[in-house]
Amino acid sequence: MKSILAADIGGTNSRFGHFRLERDGTLALIATKWLPTSEAESFTRLLEQLGAGDFSLPPEEADLAVIAVAGPVERGTYCDPPYISWDIDLARDEERNSLQQAHLINDFVAQAYACRSPLGRSARQILAGEIVAEGTIGVLGAGTALGKASLIPLPDSTFQALPSEGGHAYFPFVSEREFAFQEFFRKKSGRPHITGNLVVSGRGLRYLHWFLSGEELKPQEVTGSAEWDKSETLAWFAGFYGRVCRDYALEMLTLGGLYIAGGVAAGNPDILTHANFKSEFLDSPTMGHLLAKIPVFLIADQDSGLWGSAFHGQQQLRQG
Repeated sequence: MKSILAADIGGTNSRFGHFRLERDGTLALIATKWLPTSEAESFTRLLEQLGAGDFSLPPEEADLAVIAVAGPVERGTYCDPPYISWDIDLARDEERNSLQQAHLINDFVAQAYACRSPLGRSARQILAGEIVAEGTIGVLGAGTALGKASLIPLPDSTFQALPSEGGHAYFPFVSEREFAFQEFFRKKSGRPHITGNLVVSGRGLRYLHWFLSGEELKPQEVTGSAEWDKSETLAWFAGFYGRVCRDYALEMLTLGGLYIAGGVAAGNPDILTHANFKSEFLDSPTMGHLLAKIPVFLIADQDSGLWGSAFHGQQQLRQG
């Protein structure tokens, strides 16, 4: 039996999972460990912290490590994440020598592979539709930022995930009041470019509530208030999230289904069940009939990135 060290390195937390590839070909999750990303001065030190603790799989003993990180991956070995103070370079001696064999992938590539893991198969259905077996699968979600990826079925019954940095694209505001919010966001944040990363993340929730109510609160204070479920903030945010999902479903033609991951929706599923999410998702004068056929799912388990990394590792071990 082979062991897989799965990692999901985020701007706030770094999650690790010990998976075992069983003789029948299935994956078994043995243990997980979360570490604060900012408390490590480098990726090497993060691995040292993991190895020095009580985690069941020392990094150097893993048959394969699959490391998912929030940022674009270059040459399959390097990433300089935009929201982490250090980079990852598997070609550097200190990092290469601490792992027997390692693959570096984008964090939402891992989320895409998670759609075909047990977590994906048990995902909560938000909007009904008809899955096309050979269709492209889309996955997106917001936490510290907005991630996107897609998953393509291959003829040999495996899957290929395609990364995206679409969260850095401009967010499409469409009305005078939304334009006023855009200007408010620019002035208060000091950022001239208001992207999807900013609007449907926790930061966006904070600025949106500030604009609508005049209250400057932390995101968790906004969603934890007694008025949250009836608030104008929720109504706007649900519509914004639906817009992001609709545009990506059309861009990638996600006939295999659209999956939503990430801490914002996982912690606040009422964003997706709000009427404004559905109405915005279906709002297309030319493609509304097509969007109505695309099912939308929520993967709420925060270990989904680990399962996706392990699924990718499983495919690699089978092919190797």
